Order: sequence, then structure tokens, then C-alpha cells
Amino acid sequence: MFKDTRGHKFPRVLARIFAVASWALLSCLCVFAGQVETIPGGLASFVWEHRMRIEGHLARSYSPDGAFAPSGSTMAVAESGGMVIANIAEGSVEKVVRPRLENIASLSIQSANFVSPTRLFVLASALIKAKHHRTGSAELGFQWDITQDALFGKILAMKGGFLPPRYLPLIHYLVLAKAGVFELWNPVTGRGGAIQIAALSHPAHLFQFSPNGQWLLLAQIETNASPNPVVVSVPSKQIDNVLVGHEGPVLGMAFSRDGTKVVTACADGKVRVFSVPSWKLLRTLSGNNGPVHWAEFSPNGNWVASAGQDTTVRIWSVATGKLVQTLSESQHPLLTVGFSPDGKYLAATSENTVHVWARTRVD
Repeated sequence: MFKDTRGHKFPRVLARIFAVASWALLSCLCVFAGQVETIPGGLASFVWEHRMRIEGHLARSYSPDGAFAPSGSTMAVAESGGMVIANIAEGSVEKVVRPRLENIASLSIQSANFVSPTRLFVLASALIKAKHHRTGSAELGFQWDITQDALFGKILAMKGGFLPPRYLPLIHYLVLAKAGVFELWNPVTGRGGAIQIAALSHPAHLFQFSPNGQWLLLAQIETNASPNPVVVSVPSKQIDNVLVGHEGPVLGMAFSRDGTKVVTACADGKVRVFSVPSWKLLRTLSGNNGPVHWAEFSPNGNWVASAGQDTTVRIWSVATGKLVQTLSESQHPLLTVGFSPDGKYLAATSENTVHVWARTRVD
């Protein structure tokens, strides 16, 4: 349940939600030329080149796309109790932001997501100090103005037996899940609501909403032995279909921006692309050595990027299913991967390192 730090409950809207600075840290940054591979199949004039390495992390269990500013040239990297604001167009660090919050004893930032050119929506774990009470832990959500270096609006404290909160940048909502209940809240508008799926009696540890709010994908459902994700129709709140063919737990799911496709990342080492709303398997992308932790579509839907246990990012053509480039600069397993809004940059995160690549024209 959402509360502000003064203990007030946020109103629950049961209507339908969707309509059909520290220079020392410069030593943490490395800029160098990466591998260059030509891209076949009509895209031979572009390659992905390694641009930056930054100590810190992006969202490690859900889409990191929100880490990019709307312009695409700036990104926010969580680093201990702060955030590194990096200018990826220039390959430099602009500033380091360390939020200071009243009555917060310690802050561990999970993700930082741009909700405007100057404001970040931050998810963090914290120890809260309260008068006449013992210090307690809580999950927090708050907006931080990086220009003013100050809190913008209220702080949300999230408790009540829910799974860890997730921010879904594709729909701009924070989501809390518990068994068949999904509570959603938009940090910019303050609007939200709840969806209850009666057929879901146990938590789904992985979920994803379509851009138009029509569909909800569920995976890693407790007590369900099948690895295949379940498709729920949000308007009817009924199970509509299943994404079949997975030979291991699904570790990541993402819709394309236009909502016509879904990509899944699987522990069986494969990436699969399905059509929407027929839910037919269109492509099986093989080549990773080990589990694939996350996969994401490029903004134009032409490519899928996958991040895996084998430390690589792989770029795939959606049209042909062919592997077009392997990015191997990381020395550690990669957990999530995402594109900038303009598709010019690609970022992947391990537990403690973020790598950024730039899409570059070859003369």
C-alpha cells in the first residue's frame, strides 16, 4: 500500500487505469574504443561502439530504459547512496547527486528513472528514523530535481507484504504486486489504481504491462511448475493465453513500443519473440552461452538486445532473426539492457558496472 512519510494513505482509484558531485568519481569512468563489427542485412553502415564504463548500476531486475533522459544523451546511474549523471554523448560525468532526506538514516538506491528532463523518480531501500519509535526499514519512492539538487514533492513509503516495487518506464507507472493484486501509481500525475486478477492466487515475481494497458504478462508464478508466461486481459481480468515453448524459467519480458510484439529472455539460453495479440512464436534467437537475464526492443522495433550470464550483449535483427553484433566489453554477467529513447545508445548493467555503447555510422 502506498503511504507518504507522514502515514497518510493515498486514495485508491478503482476505475480503469488504462484507456483501450564529486570529481573523485571521475576515476570510475572509462572511455575507450570498443570492438567494431559490421552489421549485415541492409544495416551495414552502422555498428555499436563501446562509449563508457561507469561504476554503479541501472535497474537490475526490471527495464532500465528509464535511466535515459528524454533527450537520450544523458543517463542516471545508481551508485551507493547517490546517482551519477553521465553525459553519454560526450563520454563524461556531469555531476554526482546524493539525496538528503529528513529522518532517513541510510539510503540504498535501486534505480533512478527520468520522468522529466530535470527530475528523477528514485526507488530506494532505507532505514527510517521516527520519533518515539525504533528505526525501521522501508521501500521508498521519491522525485529528485537534479538541477536544484532537492526533493520534489512527497516521499512514498511502501509496505504491506508486497513484492519489491518496480517502475515500468514504458507505461510510466510504479507497480506493487501481491498475489493477484497490482497497485499502480504515476509519480508525475499522482494518479493510480488497483487491478485484481481473481484467477491469480499466488504472486508472480515477474510481470509486464503492454503500452496501451490492454495486456498483463505474468511469469515466475509461485506454485506454477510451468515456465511459460501467462497472458491476462486487463479489461476482463481473465487469463487469455500462454506464451509456450520455454524450456526454463523466464527471467525477463518486454513489449515493443508499438505493442505488437513481446520478447522473452529465458534461463534456457534463448530469446523468443511473440506476436500480439495472437501470441504466436515468431522467432527463437539462439547463441547465448548460458541464461539470458533480460531482452529489450529498440524504440523502432528493428532490433532486440539481450543481456546474459555469458557477460555479453547481443543485438538481433527482428526481421531476420539473425545475430548482427556481439558486445563483449563486460567482464561480469549482465542483468538488464535498454535503449535510449532515440535509439542511439544502448546500456547494460551488471551488479556494479554499467556499460554504454553508441550506434555509429561507418564511413
